[in-house]
Amino acid sequence: MSELWKYVSPGIPDELFERLPGIPMSQREIRLLMLSALRLEANSVVWDIGAGTGTIPVEIGLLCPHGRIIAIERDEEVANLIQLNCDRFEVRNVQIVIGSAPECLSQISTQPQRGCIEGSRGIKPILQQVWEYLALTGRIVVTAASLEALYEVSESFTQLHARNVEVVQAAVNRLETRGNSRRLAAVDPLFILSAE
Repeated sequence: MSELWKYVSPGIPDELFERLPGIPMSQREIRLLMLSALRLEANSVVWDIGAGTGTIPVEIGLLCPHGRIIAIERDEEVANLIQLNCDRFEVRNVQIVIGSAPECLSQISTQPQRGCIEGSRGIKPILQQVWEYLALTGRIVVTAASLEALYEVSESFTQLHARNVEVVQAAVNRLETRGNSRRLAAVDPLFILSAE
């Protein structure tokens, strides 16, 4: 258990994570939906492609201390940020792979039971490659921020004969204080797709 997050429930507040300017982060409410869609088991092996700030690996690492998370990130500075956040939350079951997907995936020796793909640049070849490595009973969760990415993922799921496809369009509002008033501010909408 982490001294920074002493709870067994997911949903670490965004401000507890270290960040770098311009590096995207899966916000708390989106992470909760993604974690739910992954349907994790206590010892799941999870590949997180486009791990960014490392919020998903940290959350999974805390939820599944006997699991194994492979965080794949192409930028070395961002990979260092993932490690920093893992250290902050005392998460020890995350392995960071620096490389571009899908090219670097063949170097990973552990077969995933769950896959998580964040980001929308070149998502189709990444999804198709991860699918080939995924365990027969595995699940995959993909986020799409644009209609084009949504279409690519949907088309890929059809081509791959995915089962139990679910699509959620998350629209979250958060209370913000502006001057003397409080208002609900929208978090960017996002599609979360999952399949087996």
